[in-house]
Amino acid sequence: MGLEAEIEEIEEEISETPYNKSTEAHIGRLKSKLAQKKEKLENQSSAGGGHGYAVEKTGDATVALVGFPSVGKSTLLNALTNAESEVGSYEFTTLDVNPGMLQYRGANIQMLDVPGMIQGAASGRGGGQEVLSVVRAADLVLFVLSVFEIEQYEQLREELYQNKIRLDREPPSISIAKKGRGGIRITSNADLELSDEVIKEVLREHGYVNADVTIREQVDVDRLIDGIMDNRVYLPSIVSVNKADLIDRDYLDTVYADLREQGLDPEEVTFISAEAEKGLDGLKERIWETLGLMRIYMDKPGRGVDYEEPLILPEGSTIEDAMEKLGGDFEERFRFARVSGPSAKHDEQQVGEDHELADEDVLKMILRR
Repeated sequence: MGLEAEIEEIEEEISETPYNKSTEAHIGRLKSKLAQKKEKLENQSSAGGGHGYAVEKTGDATVALVGFPSVGKSTLLNALTNAESEVGSYEFTTLDVNPGMLQYRGANIQMLDVPGMIQGAASGRGGGQEVLSVVRAADLVLFVLSVFEIEQYEQLREELYQNKIRLDREPPSISIAKKGRGGIRITSNADLELSDEVIKEVLREHGYVNADVTIREQVDVDRLIDGIMDNRVYLPSIVSVNKADLIDRDYLDTVYADLREQGLDPEEVTFISAEAEKGLDGLKERIWETLGLMRIYMDKPGRGVDYEEPLILPEGSTIEDAMEKLGGDFEERFRFARVSGPSAKHDEQQVGEDHELADEDVLKMILRR
C-alpha cells in the first residue's frame, strides 16, 4: 500500500471513530501517524524535484495574497504596487508567482500574488504544494475573498492548516527533553484536559520513550502534535473582501451574516474594490499594523535626519537590531547612541545597544573612529 492510500485509510478511520474519553488515546495515535506519514509524503515529493516557485524575499516584509482563482488578486496587486500581473476574468490567469512592491510609510513591502488556490492544494492539486511553500515563507497572509463567495474562507484556512501553516496564534508552549531512563514524566502548570495516558501515547508514537515533558498551556491532541513535531509555521493574517462595489446595500446584511458564519467579525475585515481602487488606503493601514513595523529616522553625520528613507524594523527592536539591519561595521565601532522620540526620556538621550526603540524615533549612532 502506498503512502497516499495509507493516509486516506487513517483519515477515514479518524472520521469514523466517535471522539470520547475512551477513544481519545486511539485517535491521538492515529493523528500522530497521520502527521508523520504526511511529512514523509511531502519529503518524498520534495526529493522528487517538482517545480517550486523560487521567489527571492526582498524589502522589509513579505505578504502573500491567498485566494481562489478569479477573486481579483492580480488586480489588487497591480492597484497596490508597481507590478504588472496579467489580469483576466477566467480561472488560473496567474500561473506563476508575481511579486510587486508596496511602498507605504517609508517601508518596502513585497506583495506576492500566488496562483489561485483550489480545493486539495495541500495534497498537491494544481501545484498546490508549491503555492503553499511560498505562503509559508511570507510574514503575513492576506486573504482575498469575493464578496459573493465568502464561504471560500474556511477552505482556504483548511488548506493552509493541512500544509502546517498556523494562523493568528503562537506556537504551543511545550518543551521535551529526552533522557536515558525513567519513562515519560509530564509536568504542567495548566489543568490539562488531556489525560497523561493520551499525552504519553502520542509521545510514544513519535518515538519518545524516556523524556521530561513540560506543557505550559491547555492543548488538544492536534496542538500537542504541533508542539512535538515543531515544524509548523505561525503567521498573522488579515481578510479583504473584494468586489464590494458590485453589491447593493440591501445585500450587505447577507454578506455580514456569511462573514459571521465563517467566524469573521465584519468590523475586522476590509471591504475593497481592486478594480475601482476603493478601500485600498484602509487595507494598506491594516497591512502595516498587522506586520508590526516601525520607522526609525537616522541622524546621519553631516546630513541631518533622513525622514525620506527610514530604517524599517519590527516593533520591539533594539539598537542592536538596528545595527544588524544596517550591516557594515556598526557593531564593532559602536560606542553609544542618542535617541529622540517616543522611546526616549528626553531629546538625544544617551543609550546602549539594548535600548528598545519605538516608531518614529530619531537615532544617531556614535561610533569609534
